[in-house]
Parts: sequence; C-alpha cells; structure tokens
Amino acid sequence: MTTYWCERAWLPDGIADAVRIEVDGGEIASVTANAPREGTVLSGLTLPGFANGHSHAFHRALRGRTHHDRGTFWTWRERMYSLASRLDPDSYYRLARGVYAEMVLAGYTSVGEFHYLHHAPGGKPYAEPNAMGEALRQAARDAGIRLTLLDTCYLAGGIGVEPDEVQRRFSDGSATKWARRVGELREDETFRVGGAIHSVRAVPEDQLSEVAGGSGPLHIHLSEQRAENEQCLAAYGRTPTGLLHDHGVLGERLTAVHATHLTAEDIQRLGAARSRACFCPTTERDLGDGIGPARTLLDEGVRLSLGSDSNAVVDAFEETRALELNERLASEKRGRFTAEELLAAATDHGAVGWDEVGRLAPGAGADLVTVGLGSVRTAGIEPSGVVFAASGADVRDVVVAGREIVRDGVHQLIDRPETVLAKEIEALWQS
Repeated sequence: MTTYWCERAWLPDGIADAVRIEVDGGEIASVTANAPREGTVLSGLTLPGFANGHSHAFHRALRGRTHHDRGTFWTWRERMYSLASRLDPDSYYRLARGVYAEMVLAGYTSVGEFHYLHHAPGGKPYAEPNAMGEALRQAARDAGIRLTLLDTCYLAGGIGVEPDEVQRRFSDGSATKWARRVGELREDETFRVGGAIHSVRAVPEDQLSEVAGGSGPLHIHLSEQRAENEQCLAAYGRTPTGLLHDHGVLGERLTAVHATHLTAEDIQRLGAARSRACFCPTTERDLGDGIGPARTLLDEGVRLSLGSDSNAVVDAFEETRALELNERLASEKRGRFTAEELLAAATDHGAVGWDEVGRLAPGAGADLVTVGLGSVRTAGIEPSGVVFAASGADVRDVVVAGREIVRDGVHQLIDRPETVLAKEIEALWQS
C-alpha cells in the first residue's frame, strides 16, 4: 500500500483539502479528506490523470515545420505523407517514446493512438504484421503511459480512389484482412486495443459495418473538413454521419473525432446513439478546420473528450480550456462550460477503453496528476480555475496505474525527453 497526502485534490464532489489517497497496486483503495499529513506529499492541486483521446504520434515531427508556404489542410497532408514514408518500426519506436514521455510530463496518463502506419513502404507487410503497433506498445511502456492502440482501417485514397504509393502502407486490402491482423494483438495491464475507421473517404461503404463489428472502442475522423462532407454527399447522397447511421456504425462505442461540420440532424443522431465526440482544439486551429458545435453536442447527449491529434501542441490544459474558449469565439458568449464539465471531458478515459480511470475515488485506476499552484501562471488563482490558468509546465508529479512516472517535473523513466525528440526528428528529416 502506498499513501499520498494531497494538499488539495479535485474529488468527484468537488475540491477538498488535506486528502489522503491510498493506492494498492494500480488501484485507489481509499480517499479521505481532512486527513493528517503522512506518506508522500503532493503539494498543489491533485487531479485525475488527463486522457488524450486522439493522437498521431508521428505527427509530432511536423511541429514547427509546416508553416513556410501558408498552404491548406491538403498541402499539410502532403508533408505529413512525406514523413510517414520515412518511418520504420525502429525509428517509430524511438520517436514515439519521446512523444509519449512529453505527454506524461504534460499531465496525460492515457493515450488513444489512431494508428494507420501498418506496413512497409509499398504496402508490403513486415515479417511481424503488427511490427509498427508493437513499436508503439513498447514506446508507451517505456514512457509509463497507458496506451490504447486504435488500429485503423484505411483502404482507399478517397471515395472510389485507389491508395497512392504512401497510402499503400496504411492498407490491409480489405476489412476482413484488417480484422485478422488486429486480432493478433494481445492486451496487457497498460495496453488495450480498439478499432478505427479512418474516415468515410478511406473505407468503402460496403465495408463500414465489418470494421464496426468489434467490442472495444471505435473511433472515426468525422466531418473534419467541408470537402469531406461535399465528397460524401456527391458519392452517397448523405452526410458522413448519415452514412454511418445507415450502416449501423453509430452507438455508444463510437467516438467521432473532430465532429466539426455537422448538420442539426447529424447532431441529433449522434446524441440519440449516445456516441462521443473528441475535440482536438489545438490541431483544429492549426489546420484551420473550424470550430465544432461542442456545447450543442453535449446538450444533445453526446459525451465529450479531448485529444492532442497532430501533437502540434502537447498540453492537457491548453486543450481543455480551448474547448470553452473556442465556444466563446463561435457564440460570442462566455461561460459555455463549467469547470466541472471541462474536467469531465479532459479526463474521459472511457473514450479510449479505460472506463475505470478518470476519478479520484476508491476502486478507480490510480492515475494522479499534481499541478503546482505557485508558478507565475497559477499564483493567486482559485483552485478550480486551474483549467483556465495552468499549463503543462505546471505539472509537478504524475502517477500512472499506481506508479510514479513524473516527480518534481522530471520524467523518471526517460532521461531528457527533449533530447530524444530533437535527435529523432532531425534524423527523420535528414533521411
């Protein structure tokens, strides 16, 4: 049994002082407020670990390298494809361990990796068919973060378009072959497997239901770009959400990533199905995607989560407050979400299959993030204002599954993650 004494902690019924949290293995055994000071002291405000509901780890190598020629989402995508063509299992492992270490330092304790870099260049399978996914598993283990591999089905280069040279790395040829390969993955204590439909552009209509036939979390890029909606309407006479509805894909397992350009009927259908929507505000603004209808979706019954997506920014607090601040810009009104609603979205580990994680309560997974309240950013704030004031730089201590991963702002498993990232990213672009 390990005992933590939190100066303050955000419990399910609010913020409490002098909170003792006892951890047995990877689970919280007890939580007691107004407790005597004993055990490991966590100074500041302790929160449940943050959930990164949507990540493309390799996109981290694009940070600061896509802004020279202005361009569009589609020209950005060409740069991303160039990067994808350079990776192999060894280089992806080395890059991802730095990326996942950065995430833990920023307060994330789980990540849903939307993974479609499956095969060697040209589409030839590796001797180990899941070599790229296994590289991510090992990288996450090294970095001390829970990983859900959202293994992604990606079969087409567009509606009715064959995959191009780079995209052939992403394709298994059919949903049946994709499912067979995914079935070879084995879960462990900090690794789980889910599925994903890359988009309605990348999976033909007649194979959507087969990809959606599993039992774990299921994600999809949905209506991220207006062009996606226009192509889907032209090909199928329905919006992407309408197409998913007609093929039985909507449901409680589904998380719609971005959900930016939705019709009123789309929103109603997602709500009726009790689906989730994962917003990725820093990427959506980096790519010029637009501002999605987050408040309307929540009011309609859609559960919200958050992700870092392209990892142009890795900061759990930045994503969290952006959900509110984007809504203010779109609606020209303040106070669109309460602090409690923002925290609930930020700690929704259920979106990536960790239903037991995301609250400081007995029986929950022992994921704790402690934020300092004495920095120039957080000095003088009310504790509940941490979601608006703090940054990843204010994260002092992180416990994942009962294991201390960050202490006093230093990663305990990977020495100098910034050096790891600099070395691996430079090597990729020189290759």
